[in-house]
Amino acid sequence: MKFLLYAFVGVHLLSLNSGKAIYRNDMSQRTFQEIKEEIAHYGDIAKAIINLAVYGKAQNRSYERLALLVDTIGPRLSGSKSLEKAIQIMYQNLKHDGLENVHLEPVKIPHWERGEESAVMLEPRMHKMAILGLGSSIGTPPEGITAEVLVVTSFDELQRRAPEARGKIVVYNQPYTNYSQTVQYRVQGAIEAAKVGALASLIRSVASFSIYSPHTGIQEYQDGVPKIPTACITVEDAEMISRMVSRGSRIVIQLKMGAKNYPDVDSFNTVAEIIGRKYPEQVVLVSGHLDSWDVGQGAMDDGGGAFISWEALSLIKDLGLRPKRTLRLVLWTAEEQGGIGAFQYYQLHKANISKYSLVMESDSGTFLPSGLQFTGSEKARAIMKEVVNLLQPINITQVFSGGEGTDINFWIQAGVPGASLLDDLYKYFSFHHSRGDTITVMDPKQMNVAAALWAVVSYVVADMEEMLPRS
Repeated sequence: MKFLLYAFVGVHLLSLNSGKAIYRNDMSQRTFQEIKEEIAHYGDIAKAIINLAVYGKAQNRSYERLALLVDTIGPRLSGSKSLEKAIQIMYQNLKHDGLENVHLEPVKIPHWERGEESAVMLEPRMHKMAILGLGSSIGTPPEGITAEVLVVTSFDELQRRAPEARGKIVVYNQPYTNYSQTVQYRVQGAIEAAKVGALASLIRSVASFSIYSPHTGIQEYQDGVPKIPTACITVEDAEMISRMVSRGSRIVIQLKMGAKNYPDVDSFNTVAEIIGRKYPEQVVLVSGHLDSWDVGQGAMDDGGGAFISWEALSLIKDLGLRPKRTLRLVLWTAEEQGGIGAFQYYQLHKANISKYSLVMESDSGTFLPSGLQFTGSEKARAIMKEVVNLLQPINITQVFSGGEGTDINFWIQAGVPGASLLDDLYKYFSFHHSRGDTITVMDPKQMNVAAALWAVVSYVVADMEEMLPRS
């Protein structure tokens, strides 16, 4: 997308209460130097937030809050009682914390349960495999599916070998390049296998590292294409099966899955605010998602992101700060199913899209951040670079491209500036969607730093005299 800078002299973009943006010519456009000077004046406030989060009484608070929730509730799958219990606990926590306008916004979300599942290699030897069914998959018949496997490394290879696939279990042993490229095999693997007559599909886990750990996630079906059961297997088993087949072995697997899809259920996005003192109708949104998959504890994905977002508002409140525009915390529901709760929030609030200065989501881990990812106009990017420079005391001053998040992409695609944390993605995808996603993965000191960055950026953007300029 090509971004256009303002080409008007002596004009300023303001927002009306109607939610529409207009140009006003009764205010002169400020120079970038003036904006830089305004941001520089936040240096002392930024240091106060950093000191409270990293060195002061609030250090380790986000970690301790998160540990209490995930140890008490465990994983929080869309449609589960544990997710709804977590939402109610968070509602009470946010009220007890003294935040404002704490409320729940009702939405409908998917309900899927994996049931009992197993995969056993029967030929040429017995080998019980570790698997995790993929979200929304159908189950197998009670007796399971027993079939020979066809191993492929890409969709192209599957198409070339389509006549061999009928009546078999397709095993994808695709190499891991990066998440965005490799995840297509998890999302679309069952569709492509079903098109060529396969009975089921097994996908090599989309992971940067494995210690025999299957990594689950959402998958999709397509209208007009038969639905077949699909699950992920470990990197180790996928590679072993591939090696054995290359040596001429005939591999037979018995797959049993008790997965079921149920009607959608009621859930909630959880909202809390610090109401703006001058432009309360304008919003800076900070967020993470409260739901998780049903394995591990969902501590990293995305408990950490949800809790540093809460922590950002707590830090600002504890320092007695109230920005000019409203800081809104949203803890999304059913992100893992494709941003279901967030899409319904967007539909409900998009009439006020001109009032959103910045949307932020942390959903790639809360390890030690490398910097801030940002999507927006070039002028807005220049402003964000100045804001992030306030984080020099913790040596995090880089602004990267590609600000995004499943839950905020609806807003970004409509032109609202968006931001996310850039983190250690190799570590993140080592534990992502696996039984290893527990509080043990998290580092309280790194969460302190992530929370400080989140709080400084959200506060300064919310308190600046002008909203971030759009393309």
